[in-house]
Amino acid sequence: MKDKDICENVVNIERYLRKVDYIIRLKGREILKDFNITIPQFTALQILISNGDLTIGELSQKMGLACSTITDLIDRMENNKLVVREKDKKDKRVVRVEVLPVGYEIVEKVLEERIRFLESKLKGLSQEEKVALSEGLESLYNAMKQN
Repeated sequence: MKDKDICENVVNIERYLRKVDYIIRLKGREILKDFNITIPQFTALQILISNGDLTIGELSQKMGLACSTITDLIDRMENNKLVVREKDKKDKRVVRVEVLPVGYEIVEKVLEERIRFLESKLKGLSQEEKVALSEGLESLYNAMKQN
């Protein structure tokens, strides 16, 4: 394959990933409206669930937002009974953010809705095409997560 062909393939992959991401984000926002939760709150819940209890500083780093912004976000999430601040068991000076059952439930329901949406869009693909797409996306993810 020529360098030009490789470059065109990469350009097409980037373009379609961006388009797919845009569509999924729009649908995701639509789904979140049904659960009375904001995008940053949902993002914070996902990060907390996948990483375990984090401090405000750790969550701030993972979300790329200022600590003051995260503090306000966590305040609102606590008011909505999505999370709670708890003192660290090993070091009482450290405060961690813990996801409450309602937070877990919302993330699970939102992800179920997103999966149903994606499933409806993939109906026209054969099982082999779905497997190839899944494997291709996994390979891309694995390549991208490496330094």
